[in-house]
Amino acid sequence: MQLLVSPSSIEEAKSSLSADIIDVKKPSEGSLGANFPWIIRGIKEIAGAKPVSAAIGDNEYKPGTAALSAYGAAHAGADYIKVGLMFDGADRARDVIEAVTTAVKREFPEKYVVIAAYADFERMGTISPFAISPLVADAGADVAMIDTGIKDGKSLFEFMDEETLTRFTERNRELGLQTALAGSLKFEDLDALKRIDPEIIGVRGMVCGGDRSTAVRAELVEKAMMMIR
Repeated sequence: MQLLVSPSSIEEAKSSLSADIIDVKKPSEGSLGANFPWIIRGIKEIAGAKPVSAAIGDNEYKPGTAALSAYGAAHAGADYIKVGLMFDGADRARDVIEAVTTAVKREFPEKYVVIAAYADFERMGTISPFAISPLVADAGADVAMIDTGIKDGKSLFEFMDEETLTRFTERNRELGLQTALAGSLKFEDLDALKRIDPEIIGVRGMVCGGDRSTAVRAELVEKAMMMIR
């Protein structure tokens, strides 16, 4: 299980370097808010051999916009390109997933495409995470992810229990996909996450001392890394 930490600036990224994956996002623009391409490039430069992930937004049904954003993030240096599906409907989800995957993989076949749905999909009126896995596999993307869409302090585990998340993870493995789990995770969730055993867990608030609007703290990133090993 790898730890992905989401700094919002180059300065925060310097405090995140002990994580397995450095994820670039802009929390003020949403759960998977997209940051600027020059921030992605700058963080890639300081990350060295560490893989860099970039969120490209909580996307409405706009396949062209999503594809262009994904292409830009890949060109800016991201190794993982992550898009959130902020709408409902399997056919529409297929359009966006295929567009994003094609935009990245045609030129950068070695890069990873991450497709995220939301644990709180019922209150948001968006697609269920369980509906996206076969679409992700069919498109040739790499990772199916669950996050929380509304950042009001409610965690992933308030919407999906350990059994449900284990089922999601196992289903993805059957389809040849990796799993990423995120959503206001806390240190006390790490034991359950190790049992669920996704390939990636994504955190921000946990390593900011509990408030995702404050800065990433290097000592908390190191603590999380020690706890998941």
